[in-house]
Amino acid sequence: MTAAHGIRPLSDTVHVSATLDKASAENFPVAPAFLPRAWRDGLTAVYGYARLVDDIGDGDLAPGGRDAVLLGLDPAATDDRLAMLDAFEADLLRVFNGSGGPAGPPRHPLLLALQPVVRAHGLTPEPFLGLIEANRQDQRVTRYETYGDLVGYCELSANPVGRLVLSLTGTSTPERIRRSDAVCTALQIVEHIQDVAEDLGNDRIYLPAEDMRRFHVSEADLAAPSAGASVRALVAFETERARELLNEGTPLVGSVHGRLRLLLAGFVGGGRAALRAVTAAGFDVLPGPPKPTKSGLLREVAAVLRTAPRKG
Repeated sequence: MTAAHGIRPLSDTVHVSATLDKASAENFPVAPAFLPRAWRDGLTAVYGYARLVDDIGDGDLAPGGRDAVLLGLDPAATDDRLAMLDAFEADLLRVFNGSGGPAGPPRHPLLLALQPVVRAHGLTPEPFLGLIEANRQDQRVTRYETYGDLVGYCELSANPVGRLVLSLTGTSTPERIRRSDAVCTALQIVEHIQDVAEDLGNDRIYLPAEDMRRFHVSEADLAAPSAGASVRALVAFETERARELLNEGTPLVGSVHGRLRLLLAGFVGGGRAALRAVTAAGFDVLPGPPKPTKSGLLREVAAVLRTAPRKG
C-alpha cells in the first residue's frame, strides 16, 4: 500500500518526529506527561501544526522538498513560502471537510494526525487559519510601526494557540479567552525580545518602530555584537510590557483546577522565567537569546501556583 491508502512511509514518520522534537526548545512544556493522554495527544497535534506552519513561513523546512510533495506541489516549491502556505491551507480545509468529502483526506501526516483531534473536540478552522495568516503576514510585513500593530500580529500568531488549549480542555469562556489572549501575546513578545538578533538576520524587526525612535535605537544598533545603553533601555521597556501582560493573564491559572491549572502555570511561569533571564543578561539580547534554567523555570511555575488568585 501507499500513503494514498492511509499508510504513511517510514520517512514521513521520521519527518513528523523531527518537527515535534522542536518542542524541547520552547520556553514552556508543550504537552507534559502529567496531563491526561487525550489532552497530550491533542496538544501535540496542535503543536505539530503550529510548528510546521512556522517552519513554512520561516523557510525552515527539512531539506529535500518532502513537505511540498506531501502537499501536492513540486519539490522546488519549498522555497515559495506563499505557495506552500496556500497549499497547506487547502490541506487544512480537508481536515474539516472530513475524509468522505470531495476533497479527500489530508495529505500531510501532521494534518492527518490533527483530524481526529478536531473531530473529538469540535474544533473550528478559525484559530488554525489565523496561524497561517500570521505567516503570510511575515512574508509581507517585516517591520511594525506601533505597539498596537504588533499586538494585532500576535492576535494571529499567538492567541489562537491559547484558544485551542481552552477548547481542547473544554474550559473555554469569554473571560478565560481574554486572559489567555493576554498570556499568549505576552509569550510572543517575550520570544521577539529573546530573538532580536535572529529576527534581524531574517530581515525582520518586531520591536515597534515608534519605540525604537523613542529610545534612539537604529537598525544598525540592533546589528551590533552586543547591546549599547539605548538598546538595553528599549529591551527593558518591552520586557516590562510583556511582564504586565503576563500579570493581566495570570488569573486564568486560578480560574481552572487540577492538572490544567499546572499546565497553564507552566505557560505563565515559562514566560516569567524567560523575562527573568533577559533581565539577568542586563537586557543584552544581541549575543543570543537569554534562556531560563530548568530550576529557574520551576521556581517561577511554583510562584505562579502560589499567587494566582483562585476563582470558581
